[in-house]
Amino acid sequence: MATIDKQTTSEIVAEHNARPELLVQILQTIIGRFGWLPEETIRQLADELNLSRADVHGVVQYYHDFRTEEPGRHIIKICQAEACQAMGSNALTEYAKKTLAMSFHDTENDITLEPVYCLGNCACAPAVMVDGKTIGRVDEQRFNALLENLRGAD
Repeated sequence: MATIDKQTTSEIVAEHNARPELLVQILQTIIGRFGWLPEETIRQLADELNLSRADVHGVVQYYHDFRTEEPGRHIIKICQAEACQAMGSNALTEYAKKTLAMSFHDTENDITLEPVYCLGNCACAPAVMVDGKTIGRVDEQRFNALLENLRGAD
């Protein structure tokens, strides 16, 4: 993923008319284009929107999709909501962590592993999202196949 520069940040702020009440939308735009928010971008947003850095950090920390570290090329999200838990997502999560040798929010070998708290695919639990695509009824074998596909695509 590319790193956002000051000029691009200013352009995104201008697209939203430099309105501090549109901070979430501004952050979504940045995440959509770059995948993450460097600390210098957070400082710049605070300055350009006349907000405190604490205000911007508070919003960034509140929403799980606003990450402050560069993610891997592939992002795997495992649903942690109740319906998925009832259908085995806890075991799938432990298997994924062990297989990938990482914890949630870690990045290794260009893969980032993250929790998500509902993918809206409860009827096909446990659900996983891989690079924005929701996949249902994921067990260990299906998880292994998903990993093989990711690694084969590289």
